[in-house]
Amino acid sequence: MCKPAVMLALIGVALALHPLDAGRRDWFVAALVLSMLGDVFLMLPRDVFVAGLASFLLAHIAYIVGLRLHGGSASSWAIAAAAVLAVDVVLARPVLVAVRRRHPELVAPVVAYVFVISTMVAAALATGVALAIAGAVLFFASDTLIAWNRFVRPRPWMPLAIIVTYHAGQAGLVLSIAR
Repeated sequence: MCKPAVMLALIGVALALHPLDAGRRDWFVAALVLSMLGDVFLMLPRDVFVAGLASFLLAHIAYIVGLRLHGGSASSWAIAAAAVLAVDVVLARPVLVAVRRRHPELVAPVVAYVFVISTMVAAALATGVALAIAGAVLFFASDTLIAWNRFVRPRPWMPLAIIVTYHAGQAGLVLSIAR
């Protein structure tokens, strides 16, 4: 119950901040609500991984829209996308190989998710806003750890690292509202 409670607190913080752009805050609050829903799906006793993945995918889309309100130039987007693609080649490839081998039915949802979270990180990078960048990168790190833990090779330290990077990432994105 603590994970959704943290998300409720972050929603409260987002609503309490004086934003530079109310539209950005609205999209970020939507992302937080969708993330909270994803958290609930992933902690249910039965496996509803795809529903959780879909909730987080929609949350990242909401973050992308919010981040695009402070968009950045086409060249900053191109550089950001190239940087994220380079990281994806290194980190996502082993995950996709493992998913294809063990859970072929999840290949399409995982590929779609990797694309969307990568786009969210590129959107944050393109803004040049340090808190948004840190938040997006930490969120990406959390989800990368989840994927490695679930599909590649679990490690005993991963659950703690996942939760810390997840909440720190969400907090960074929220705090970037008022930058």
